[in-house]
Amino acid sequence: MLDATTRSGGTATATPPAAATELALTAPVPAGLAARWTRVLLSPWSRLSLLVALLVAAASTVLLFEPQQLLADGWPPQLGGAAAALVFAGAYGLCAVAFVPRPLLNLAAGALFGSQLGIGAALAGTVLGAGLAFTLGRVLGQDALRPLLRGRLLQGADSQLSRHGFRSMLAIRLFPGVPFAAANYCAAVSRMGYVPFLLATALGSIPNTAAYVVAGSRASTPTSPAFLIAMAAIAVPALAGAVVAWRKRHHLRGR
Repeated sequence: MLDATTRSGGTATATPPAAATELALTAPVPAGLAARWTRVLLSPWSRLSLLVALLVAAASTVLLFEPQQLLADGWPPQLGGAAAALVFAGAYGLCAVAFVPRPLLNLAAGALFGSQLGIGAALAGTVLGAGLAFTLGRVLGQDALRPLLRGRLLQGADSQLSRHGFRSMLAIRLFPGVPFAAANYCAAVSRMGYVPFLLATALGSIPNTAAYVVAGSRASTPTSPAFLIAMAAIAVPALAGAVVAWRKRHHLRGR
């Protein structure tokens, strides 16, 4: 049975059904429609929606599967030493992007690898997680969110991060009250460069990360000097940060 025919010079030529189907599938899409769909899919708000969907999926995965427990149990069991620390650092970075609290990951690094190797693995995971979040925010969210930076407070914060990126991010990492994920995405929306962001993250995260890792490595001996010093290094900056935030809040109210 023939589905299609063409006439050339009075002669009918039959087109088989398979050939007719292939012609229909390979028919060119109108250029205007393809360009319109490309603009829609690559528009700032479409990319921002993709970013939100990725972050919601990551947070849901953490709530369902609790990967931090897998890391705390010493995964992967077949690896040891530096190889296990590298795998841990990669998993740490992914968990940090998925909003797993870094103190839990730092404590796990200390419990698994001890102070020295644990600090290295935790810092590597911190920089990796910050870099991944910064890239996602810069590629998928910056174009849509920058036009929304209105008001003196938001514009002042954006100007500070854009003009003094390294100094601002270093202070944010040293200040214990700023959430890790929030700092990553705020920096991504600004015009801060990759190198200042990653360098400030690496340097500013050393004190807090080291304190948690040492505490995790000495958790079995809570009366040891190293554990007590580590806990003091965690508590004192947190208390100082709370006092500074309280004073700033009342100062702004007074103004």
